[in-house]
Amino acid sequence: MSQSLKHATDPGRSAGENAILEAAVRLFSRHGFEGVSMRAVAQEAGVSKSNIYHHFASKEALYLAIMQSSAGSLAEMVENLAEGRGGFDERLREFALAHLVHLIDNAMTMRLLLREVFTGDSRWQKIMVEQVVGGIFERLIGIFENGQKAGLLRPGVDPGLCALLILGIDLFHFQTRHLHQYPPLDRYAQSAEQFSSEMMDIILHGMLAPTVASPTVAEVKS
Repeated sequence: MSQSLKHATDPGRSAGENAILEAAVRLFSRHGFEGVSMRAVAQEAGVSKSNIYHHFASKEALYLAIMQSSAGSLAEMVENLAEGRGGFDERLREFALAHLVHLIDNAMTMRLLLREVFTGDSRWQKIMVEQVVGGIFERLIGIFENGQKAGLLRPGVDPGLCALLILGIDLFHFQTRHLHQYPPLDRYAQSAEQFSSEMMDIILHGMLAPTVASPTVAEVKS
């Protein structure tokens, strides 16, 4: 199985269902939801169209199953952040790295989902938020809120922005990895582990030296 498809599948589904999911991801990622027919999915999967309808009631149900399979992995990462061992900062680092590796290992599925985010119709965008990622994000915010109540985050810091910051940086790195072969971005052509470690150092400790006064605008320009 392709690395980019391994989380399009679901261990709770049959081999036949997972073969259909893999085929659907390949087609939807190339052509979008409207550009793919169930007949095309059947041909790609090497099964009959009636076999697909035996497992998935409609094209919409198939598309939603792909989204939910991927979201299930993210939900597991969030629960590990909440319940895992180690200090809060250590678990944040583990979550950030696991999320980035998940994006890279499941590139085709992730690009399918991002295609909906950026160019999909509002109906599917609403479904993604309400039925796929909304609850997971609320859970993630709750973990940051609990960390703040425990004195692990600065008072006044928005827990939702903390969550978005980690997810957003991971997504940007994933989306621009193909550019890292060219200077000056080649300095970021590094392993996921190294990038995530350096990124989390900045997030957790800030970028300004604590003993240095902030320079004026004129000093920065000079």
